[in-house]
Amino acid sequence: MAKRGAIVATTLGLAGLGGTTLVVAPAQAASSTSVRIAYFPNITHAPALVGVEKGIFAKDLGPDKLATPQIFSAGPEENTAILAGSVDIAFEGASSIVSAYKSSHAVTIIAGAASGGAGLVTKSSITSAKQLKGASLGSPQLANTQDIALRYWLKTKGYTTTSTGGGDVHVLPSATGNGTIVTEFKAGKIAGAWMPQPYEAEMVADGGHVLVNEATLWPGGKWATTNVVVRTAFLKAHPATVSRFLKGLVDTLAYMKAHPAAAQAAANKQLATLQGGKPLKSSVLKKAWSSILFTDDPIASSLPKLVAHGEAVGLLKSPGSLNGIDTLGPLNTVLKAKGEPTVPSL
Repeated sequence: MAKRGAIVATTLGLAGLGGTTLVVAPAQAASSTSVRIAYFPNITHAPALVGVEKGIFAKDLGPDKLATPQIFSAGPEENTAILAGSVDIAFEGASSIVSAYKSSHAVTIIAGAASGGAGLVTKSSITSAKQLKGASLGSPQLANTQDIALRYWLKTKGYTTTSTGGGDVHVLPSATGNGTIVTEFKAGKIAGAWMPQPYEAEMVADGGHVLVNEATLWPGGKWATTNVVVRTAFLKAHPATVSRFLKGLVDTLAYMKAHPAAAQAAANKQLATLQGGKPLKSSVLKKAWSSILFTDDPIASSLPKLVAHGEAVGLLKSPGSLNGIDTLGPLNTVLKAKGEPTVPSL
């Protein structure tokens, strides 16, 4: 296994292993850089939850410091912080990443985090798409990854939707967080929602059933649910810091695979400490966890299809070429140093 110094020294070779050629600053000296990360209180963001809770990111960042994480409920609001420069590295869904990338190519994907763990849960009396006309369905936030997935699936079934809740099926994105959607479902105010884990599992526990498992809509059941992005300016200024963070991510994923029960406990402990957070019931946590593939592969091949879905429902404008949306050289350098398979760029 290569020593950390070797990892830092070789992360400048971005062009051959990533999806773009990026000129970066010379390798950093061992001075302290504060790393501001952001993620959601979702099990689809478990690598962030576990890496922070177990101190793995803090350890692998070495001379750098991990600032207090910023917590968001959906991608669009997280993007506001990224584009304002108040977040350096973020875990978020593909549609939000595309939106941020479209804004002056301000971010680039540096790793994957999770695939799977999302779908449409409805009340048990709804057993087919034919019963959804006139129904009210929830989603995490307008134009976020699950919101687009829901609207596109409805479109394939011949239904119309609008951004203001009109159309054949009334899609009502949350304005106050994913927990509100679960509460509204339990109270009978909505017939269902397309949600990420653990909210999908919570709705099932409250009497719902999975009408559409999103994994059935993708080749091999794999697509980019959660990826890790960095502000392009931060990567240029602090390439060694980004490499150390990626080592932390890879080490976190290895810990999650080797110690699933301990990793679940760590994620649940982290959830309990977050703003507005609460620990999950053991049954909900296990069900949510088992539906997700935690992976450093950003599954870049799924991005063009995700963009097409967003365009089809009028919520994403094409960024043009996606060349440069991922920069996987630093991640692949870390993986090669550990003797692990590298991941393909778009």
